[in-house]
Amino acid sequence: MALLDWEQTHADVLLADVFGYHALQLGWPALDSLRANRMPHRWNAGAEYESPGQAPQSCLEGLWMDSRAWPWPAESLDLVVLPHTLEQSADAHACLREVERVLIPEGQLFITGINPWSLWGWRQSHFVRQRRAADPQGHAGQLLSCNRLRDWLGLLGFEVQVVQFGGWAPAVQSERWRKRWLWLDRLGQRWWPILGGAYLIVATKRVPGGRLLTSRPWRKVRSAASSTVPVARTDASAGHPRP
Repeated sequence: MALLDWEQTHADVLLADVFGYHALQLGWPALDSLRANRMPHRWNAGAEYESPGQAPQSCLEGLWMDSRAWPWPAESLDLVVLPHTLEQSADAHACLREVERVLIPEGQLFITGINPWSLWGWRQSHFVRQRRAADPQGHAGQLLSCNRLRDWLGLLGFEVQVVQFGGWAPAVQSERWRKRWLWLDRLGQRWWPILGGAYLIVATKRVPGGRLLTSRPWRKVRSAASSTVPVARTDASAGHPRP
């Protein structure tokens, strides 16, 4: 599978040197994004939109969670991986807000998604429309563009550090035809990178630090404590005129 191979290769390279103690991948168990990472605690959790038969092998005691409400306390995770999680969650905004809450300052976020402005995105949108027609009351997900996600991350205080696109060749099952279309990948990577079938984003949670106040006077109203207080006389001649 071209998409899985592309994401697995980049996850091994980009996440190998991310240090910390706790890392979590939510969704798409076929991708083992944390296999090259060296954190002591790594979890692969199943999301609410996945069936029980898709339980990841590395899932710790059947770890399942809702993408919109995470069971971790604030600032407890060092790395979060969302492989196509936002485009399948019922509320992508709530999912990102939870990620911002549970990540420590300077924590890392790794996101992958299907580019809606590509051949892969057009094909995936067709499947989404079919699912909505079959189950109008259910949630079929939505494709999110890379620029849209970058805006959301900026509003939440994330700094986007890496953006990469891949997959310009048509998504076909035949390995023979995949090799025939490889020239499109080389051409697309050079001339129209933003039209790649998939994208990945690596972002860092930034927390603004404190700022020391300068020595500039800030009090506008004079304090009563700084006013001159008359001192009573204590000498014996107080109240008697001098000769």
